[in-house]
Amino acid sequence: MGKNYDQLDIDERYEIYRLHQANTSLQAIGRLMGRSPSTVSRELRRNALPRGEYNPGSADRIALSRCRRLSRIERLNPLRTQVGDGLAMGWAPEQIASRLRLEGSEHSVSVETIYRFIYHPRVRSEKLYRFLPRAKASRGRRYFKRRREPIEGRSSISERPQSVALREEFGHWEGDLMQFRTQRGNLLTVCERKSRFILTFPLQTKTADETGEAVIKLLRNLPRAARKSITYDNGGEFARHADMEAALNMPVYFCDPHSPWQRGSIENANGILRRDLPRKTNITNYTVRDISEITWAINSTSRKCLGFKTPAEAFLQSLQCCT
Repeated sequence: MGKNYDQLDIDERYEIYRLHQANTSLQAIGRLMGRSPSTVSRELRRNALPRGEYNPGSADRIALSRCRRLSRIERLNPLRTQVGDGLAMGWAPEQIASRLRLEGSEHSVSVETIYRFIYHPRVRSEKLYRFLPRAKASRGRRYFKRRREPIEGRSSISERPQSVALREEFGHWEGDLMQFRTQRGNLLTVCERKSRFILTFPLQTKTADETGEAVIKLLRNLPRAARKSITYDNGGEFARHADMEAALNMPVYFCDPHSPWQRGSIENANGILRRDLPRKTNITNYTVRDISEITWAINSTSRKCLGFKTPAEAFLQSLQCCT
């Protein structure tokens, strides 16, 4: 019999009480009820009376009271103020939780608790999600992605030189395709790993032919020292990698499936672009000049990771050193 992971009801609590009074082991109780032994153990521990006795009626009321209880952030006004102030300053929940621990705050909290607080129905009217980096009105749901057939002839990121991962060498790029909810138009983005310099190119479709030609147009006029490799995800739009390698005389690498952190530069660049081009954008309403101005605004903004130089300045400096 398979295990049931729903909430215990009053009838099951009476059954646990009866079997426990008969000195039945936790494993045996779980097996007879189709429950995990840890569920039975947790029930007897958390919902017992203060003297340690387990009463099914009292246990049911204790469990119901816990479900209705306000979250830790809602119960503690100082903690709610600290979380609210951190969000207002643009801090991510991870930064807020980590800072509270670093400062030895009396009221620490986990990252997940902050997210649940932000998206809880009682708090949604405050629209705190607008202060999050992505400002999404609802949390994403986890789901199983259909398995993609591997791109033929691909070179894995494991074959890429270690110096690329360490950002020690100029001229290594990452590429991606930004898509939008309207499904009309896409935006090709490439980012140089060391300088964080971004290039963009609007596309009508996401076919491999159009994407490959756009990548070649973006990088073909750069000096050889500025195009040493490029890394993609496993999207079918990058299937013409052999043509890119031949036209640009540079190797193409692909990340492991479902591993976006292996292309952190382009993921971060896309996140910055999403501030001006959110997913609901109809990209066909933007001219090439509009896209260029948005891209230039990012390339001309100073970055802490570059010692507060702009990506354009860092790119030009690296370019001059290589030529």
